[in-house]
Amino acid sequence: MIVAGLGFSSSATVESLRAAYEAATIGHDVSALATASDKKGHPALAAFADALALPLRYVAAGELAGQRTLTCSNRSRATYGTGSVSEASALAAAGPQARLLSPRHISDDRLATCAIAIGGKS
Repeated sequence: MIVAGLGFSSSATVESLRAAYEAATIGHDVSALATASDKKGHPALAAFADALALPLRYVAAGELAGQRTLTCSNRSRATYGTGSVSEASALAAAGPQARLLSPRHISDDRLATCAIAIGGKS
């Protein structure tokens, strides 16, 4: 399973999410989206997931904090206990022994990030 993890600001738009996703997913066949559980109900996220017709997994804060990431945002570290919400979400949702295929990519407006992970064992 290949998962696209998303991290984003409350002011992110569908275009913000799409830009980060498109930059991160080049050459990858994504089968699911994932993000932090407190992002549930964000209108741009719902519209984006619907447009892609991909399942969306919400990851609890405790699962995010346990993930080792390649990049580090001070805001993510302070809020979620992990260096990157997008990387941690992708890893947690992809399952045990998951690994990153792509570290976080940041949208041009800097409101969204996306990272790609693949599950370790099928």
